[in-house]
Amino acid sequence: MWENLCSFLDYVMYLSAYGPMAGKSNKGKNRGRAVNSNPVSTLEIEPKPHDSSISISDDPEAVKASNGDGNGVEDVTNKSPSVEGDMAHSTNNPTTTTKQTEGDLNLYSIPVKALSGEKLELQLSPGDSVMDVRQFLLDAPETCFFTCYNLILHTKEGFVHHLEDYNEISEVADITTGGCCLEMVTALYDDRSIRSHIRRARELLSLSNLQTSLATHMALQHESTQQKPTDNVKIEASEHDRLAFMEDITGVLLDLLTSPSSKDIKCVENIVFSTFNPPPSYRRLVGDLIYMDVVSLEGNKYCITGTTRGFYVNSSTSILEPKPCKPAYEASTLIGLFQKVSSKFKKGFREILDQKACAHPFESVQSLLPPNTWLGVYPIPDHKRDPARAEDALSLSFGSELIGMQRDWNEELQSCREFPHNTLQERILRGRALYKVTCDFVDAAVKGAIGVINRCIPPINPTDPECFHMYVHNNIFFSFAVDSDLGHISKNQEGSLQLKSQDVADNCVGKVSCDSVAKTSDLSADASAEVKISDNEQATYASANNDLKGTKAYQEVDIPGLYNLAMAIVDYRGYRVVAQSIIPGILQGDKSNSLLYGSVDNGKKISWNESFHAKVVEAAKRLHLKEHAVLDGSGNAVKLAAPVECKGIVGSDDRHYLLDLMRVTPRDANYVGPAYRFCVLRPELVAAFCEAEAGERSTASSTAQAAEASNSQDTGNAEVSTEVQSKLEEQSDLAPDGNNTAYKETFLNPNVFTEFKLAGNQEEIAADEAVVKKAGSFLVDVVIPKFVQDLCLLDISPMDGQTLVDALHAHGINVRYIGKVANMVKHLPHVWDMCSTEIIVRSAKHFLKDLLRECEDHDIGPAITYFLNCFIGSVLPVGSKGSFDSLQSKAQKKGRMRWSHEEFSMKNQPAYTLLTSEALWSCIQEFAIFKYKFDFPDDAKTRVKKISVVRNLCQKVGITIAARKYDLDALVPFQTSDILNLEPVVKHSVPSCSEAKDLMESGKARLVEGSLNDAYTLFSEAFSMLQQITGPLHRDVANCCRYLAMVLYHAGDLAGAIVQQHKELIINERCLGLDHPDTAHSYGNMALFYHGLNQTELALRHMSRTLQLLSLSSGPDHPDVAATFINVAMMYQDLGNMKSALRYLQEALKKNERLLGPEHIQTAVCYHALAIAFNCMGAFKLSIQHEKKTYEILVKQLGEEDPRTQDSENWIKNFTLREQQVNAQKQKGQAVDPTSALKAIDILKANPELVQAFQAAARSGNANSTVNKSLSAAVIGEAAALPRGRGVDERAARAAAEIRRKAAARGILLRQNVVQPLPPLSQLLNIINSSSSAAPVGQAHELKGEILDGAVKSSNDANGSVHRDQAPVGLGTALASLGSKKQKTKSKTTV
Repeated sequence: MWENLCSFLDYVMYLSAYGPMAGKSNKGKNRGRAVNSNPVSTLEIEPKPHDSSISISDDPEAVKASNGDGNGVEDVTNKSPSVEGDMAHSTNNPTTTTKQTEGDLNLYSIPVKALSGEKLELQLSPGDSVMDVRQFLLDAPETCFFTCYNLILHTKEGFVHHLEDYNEISEVADITTGGCCLEMVTALYDDRSIRSHIRRARELLSLSNLQTSLATHMALQHESTQQKPTDNVKIEASEHDRLAFMEDITGVLLDLLTSPSSKDIKCVENIVFSTFNPPPSYRRLVGDLIYMDVVSLEGNKYCITGTTRGFYVNSSTSILEPKPCKPAYEASTLIGLFQKVSSKFKKGFREILDQKACAHPFESVQSLLPPNTWLGVYPIPDHKRDPARAEDALSLSFGSELIGMQRDWNEELQSCREFPHNTLQERILRGRALYKVTCDFVDAAVKGAIGVINRCIPPINPTDPECFHMYVHNNIFFSFAVDSDLGHISKNQEGSLQLKSQDVADNCVGKVSCDSVAKTSDLSADASAEVKISDNEQATYASANNDLKGTKAYQEVDIPGLYNLAMAIVDYRGYRVVAQSIIPGILQGDKSNSLLYGSVDNGKKISWNESFHAKVVEAAKRLHLKEHAVLDGSGNAVKLAAPVECKGIVGSDDRHYLLDLMRVTPRDANYVGPAYRFCVLRPELVAAFCEAEAGERSTASSTAQAAEASNSQDTGNAEVSTEVQSKLEEQSDLAPDGNNTAYKETFLNPNVFTEFKLAGNQEEIAADEAVVKKAGSFLVDVVIPKFVQDLCLLDISPMDGQTLVDALHAHGINVRYIGKVANMVKHLPHVWDMCSTEIIVRSAKHFLKDLLRECEDHDIGPAITYFLNCFIGSVLPVGSKGSFDSLQSKAQKKGRMRWSHEEFSMKNQPAYTLLTSEALWSCIQEFAIFKYKFDFPDDAKTRVKKISVVRNLCQKVGITIAARKYDLDALVPFQTSDILNLEPVVKHSVPSCSEAKDLMESGKARLVEGSLNDAYTLFSEAFSMLQQITGPLHRDVANCCRYLAMVLYHAGDLAGAIVQQHKELIINERCLGLDHPDTAHSYGNMALFYHGLNQTELALRHMSRTLQLLSLSSGPDHPDVAATFINVAMMYQDLGNMKSALRYLQEALKKNERLLGPEHIQTAVCYHALAIAFNCMGAFKLSIQHEKKTYEILVKQLGEEDPRTQDSENWIKNFTLREQQVNAQKQKGQAVDPTSALKAIDILKANPELVQAFQAAARSGNANSTVNKSLSAAVIGEAAALPRGRGVDERAARAAAEIRRKAAARGILLRQNVVQPLPPLSQLLNIINSSSSAAPVGQAHELKGEILDGAVKSSNDANGSVHRDQAPVGLGTALASLGSKKQKTKSKTTV
C-alpha cells in the first residue's frame, strides 16, 4: 500500500503534519506527532510547566525560551501540591513512562548537534518520525531558522545512518540502548527550498502570527508584581467592581480587543525580491537561485544572492554584479547573514525570540480553521507597506495556475481513507492525513468560492442563467445554491429560469456527478415542468445543508469501498456556493455507464448494482435506514437502502462514490407537503428514537417473559421455567450487540411521505409510515418537552443564539422548531429572549443576503451600513408613501416571500435606499411566522437586546465592524466607516476523531465513579491522540484540557489545573473567538483556580473579563451572570470587602428574581449564600432568616428527606446556636460603642445600596437567586449537589462533588484564610442584631475579635464536611458547574 503512493501524495502527507517549513525533503513515510505535539505534557501524570520536548543543555535562558507552558504560572506550578488519594505520582525524569492504550511510550534524551555548533537535547520516542525531529528543531530558538539540512544518526556502535524524513527512528536504529546522537548537516538549496527558507525567515521576523491571550498577559503581569518588593499589596475594590458596565454593554467593545498585542519589533527596514530575478541563465549554471534586496535599520542597502550553498552579499548596484562585496558577508541561512551585516538586526531578532518565548506555545500555532471575527480593531491601524503580503496577494491567478501546481483533492482524500487503520499508530496517521487534507480543501474551496462570486473565475456553462453557472478551479467544482425561502432569482433571469435544461439544475447544489450523468442518461430535453420545479427546489439552502450532513454521516460510518466527496459550503456576499471534489473522469469522455445506483430523473429510472447495494445496506444499518423496495417509472420494483435521488457512481479510478445525500434521514412527518420536501429529521433524533424504541421493546419483552417464568413456577413446571429464563438471559446478552433486530434495532424508511412509489403490500407501507410518524411524534411530544424541562432546571444553559442552536441540534431538534420552543419557555425570560433573538436574526439574514446580492461592488459597505441602521436604528421612508408597500413582494409562491429587484429600481439611486425600518421589521415578522411559526409582540424591536442582535447577525453573515462604542438608541447608529470587512462563512465536512471522543466518554464515566487516576489517564490519551491528529488548536483538544483541569483540581493539584485550564482558554480564544461563551467560562474557571491558590487579585481580574464577555454573548440577564456574581462576591468576602460582596449578591438576587422565580431551587442556593455572608459579618438574625427561606424552598422542591434539605436544617441550628452565644455575651453587660454606632450610620448614608440589601434580605418572600453548582454543593451539601450542568458533565459534577467531600474529610485543599471584615461594618451589624432581640442596645456590643472567631467557628461546626476556611466558598464543584456549560448537550442525557 505504502509503496504505491505517489510522491505527490507523500508530500501532502508531509504537509499534513508539519506544513511547508519543517524541512527540505518531501519523500518517504510520515509517522509521529503533529505540530507542537508534546510527548511530556501529554503523557505525564502530573503536568509541569516546563513541558516542552526540547531542553537546551548549554544555555539556561534557552530552557526558558522553549518552555512548553510559558504562561506566567511557572512559579505556581513548581509549588504544585502533590496529588493525594486517587492520583498517582510521577517524576520529572524525561524517561518516565506512562501506559497508553496500546503499549508503553518511552521518552529518551537524544543530544543534537546543530549547524551553529550548539548542542541540544530532544526527548524522543522510538515511534517518532524524522519529521517529528525536524518540527522539534523548528520550534527551538537556536535552530528555528534552519530549514535546509540533513539529519545523521550516530549510534554507540559507531554506525552512521542518514535519516529519511518519513522513517520512524525505530526503523533505523534502537535509541533505547543509549549512546545515540543526532547531527544536523547542511544540505543544498533548490528553487523550492530556498523560497521556503525566505518565507520562514519572514515569519520569524514578524510577530503578526503571535496572538497573546489576555490570560497570559495577566499571569505574567501578576508574576512581575509579586516579584517587586512591596510592604503591603492592597486590592482596591473599585478596580474590579464592574457592575456598571453590564448596563453599558456597547462600552465593552472598546475593551474586548485591547488584549495585549505584541509590540512591533523591527529588525530590518525592508526585504523584497530583487528586480534582478530570475537569475540569468549563465548565473543559473553556477548555482544562483534568487536575488533579494534588503535595507537594514542602519540605512544600508544590500543585494543578496541566494545560491545552492547559501546566501552572500553581492556587489550589484544598478546592474547585476554577482561578485561578493568587500568585505565579504556570507552564511548558510538568511538570518545568519543579516546578523553579520547589521548589529541592530541581531539585537532586534533576540528581542523577538524573547517575546515569543514568553508566550504560550499554543499562541504561536496557526489554526487550520480560524473563526470569523465580528469585531475589528478601532481605531483602524495604519496600513503599512508589506512586500510579502503584496507578493502573496498578487500570486492568486484564478485559473491560470500551472496544471502541476493544482492538487488532486479527490485522490488525496480517498487515498488517505484507504490507509491501514488496524493499530493505534495507523489510525492516528490516517486521521491526521484526513484532517489535514480536508482542512486544506476547505481553505482552497473558500478562496475559489470568493473568486467565483467576485467573477474572477469563468463558468463552464456561460450561456445558462447566472445562478446556474458552474465552475471548476483548482480541481474543485463550484456551483450556486439558490435561497428558495425568498425565491430570489438572479437579475434578468426570472422569465427564463424554469426553461433551462434540467441537467444544469441538477447541479445547482454542487452535484458534479449529476451533471455528467444527466447529460449521458435518459434525461430528455422535454422533461415535465413538475420535474423541473422539483429540481429547482433541490437547489436550495436547505438541500445544500442536508447534503453536507448526509456526507458527514456516511463519512462517519466509514464503510470500506464506499466513498464520498470532499464538500464545503461557502456563504459570501449573499451567495451560497457549494464546493466539491471532482470524481475522476467525470468531466471527460462518455460516462453513460457510470451510474450504478439511484436515480437522476426523479425515480423514472432507478439504477441498481448488487455490489454497490451491499455496501449501501451496510451503511444503512448503522444509520438506522431500512432496506425497502421502490417502484420506478415502469413499475419495476428496485431494492434500495438509501433515498431514491441519491447517485451511486463508479469513477475512472474504479471507486464507488455515493452522493446527492439530501435525505439520509426520513422526512419529518410534522412537515409534509411539496413545500417541505427537504424538512427531514436530524440524525441525532433518529439515533435517540431508535434507542428509545429498543429500550421499550426490551423492557416489554423482559416483563412478559419474566411473568411467564413466574407463572410456570407457580404451576410447578420448573423445567419450562428454566427454559424461559435461559431464553431471557440469551436475549439480554444479544441486545447490546445490536445484532438482535427483534429486540434492539429499529429502521426507518427514508422514502416514505415522498412522491416516490413504494413497492410491497399496504400493510408494510403503512407500518413504515407509522414508524416515521412515531419518530415525528417522539420529537414533538418527548424530546422538545424534555428539552424545555432541562432549560427550566438549568441542566441546559445556552448563552447565546449559537449555543442555543447547538443545544437544539444535540437533542435532535431542528431549528424550524425554535418558535415552538420559544412559546413553551415564556416563563423563562432569558431563554425566550434568546429564541426570539435567534428567530429575528435568522429572518433578517435572508433579507440582508438578498440585498447584498443586488449590490454592486462599490455599494457593499454602504448597503450593509444602511441595512444595520434600518434594523437597529430608525430609517424613515424617503420616497413616496408607497415605498413601504414596495418592499413587500406581491408575487408569492408557495407562501415564500420574494424581493423583486425591479420593485426597488430607482433612477440614479441604489435599490437598498428604499428600505425603511418599518418595512424591514414587517417583513421579518412575516418571515418568522411563515418559517418558524412564531409571532413577535408589537414591541419586539424595542425589547430586543440590540448588541446581541448585531453580534449574531454579523457572525452569521461574516460582517466585521469596528470595536467602538455605539449609540444603539440613535436613529442612525452606524457609519460606513464602521464596516471593516465582509468574510465568507463556511460549513465543512472536516472529520472528527471518534476514538478520542470514546476515550473522553470513558474518562467521564471514570470520573463519575470517582476514579481520578483512570479518568486522568483516559483524558490524557484522548488529548495526546487529538493533538497528533488535529494539532493543538481544536475544540475537542480544549474539552480534553478542561476535563484534565477538572481531574487535577479535584485531586488537589490547583497549579496543574491552571496549566490545563490555560491551554483550554487559549484554544477557545483561537478556535471559537474572543467573546464565545466557552471562552468566558474558561476565564471563570481560571479565576476559581487562582482564588483557590490565594491569588484573589488575579482571580478577580479574570472574573472581570468573564463578566465582560458574558455581557456580549448573553447580556446582563442570564443565570450564568448571576452565578458569576456569586463567585465574585465570595472572592470579595474572603478579602474582607463585604461592601462589594453584598453589592454583587444583591445584584444576583435582582437578576434571578426576574429570571427563575421565587421558588426555584437555585433561589434557595442563593439564599444560603446570603446566609453564609451575613454569618461571616456577624449578622446572625439575617443568617437565620435567609437559611429558613432556603429550607422552605428545599422542602417544597426536594422534600424533607433529601440530604440537601437536612443540611439546610443543620445550618439553621448552627446559626441559632451562634446567635445564642452572642446573646449570652450581650447579657454580660457589654455595651455598644457610640462612636461605632455613628460610624455605622455614616456607612448607611454613604452606601444606600447596603440598606437595600438588608431590607431585601429581611423580606423572606420576594427574592430569589441563581448561583452556580459550586456554591450549592459547598453550602448545602457537596455529596448531593444541585443539578447545574449539561448532559454528561452534570453527572461528572455530582461525582466530583462526592470526591470533594472525601478530599475535605482527609484534609486536602484546606487553607487558612481568616476573613477580615471592616471594623465599622462589624459594629453596624452588632446594632442590627441587637435591634432584632429584646436585649437593650447597651448590651448589644461584641468585641471584634470574638465576632471574627465566632464567624469562622460557626461555619466550621455546621457540617463536618464543609469548612468555611476552605476557599472560596463553593469552589468544590465550581469547575463542574462552569465546565459543564462548555459541553454541548448530547441527544440523550442520563441523569
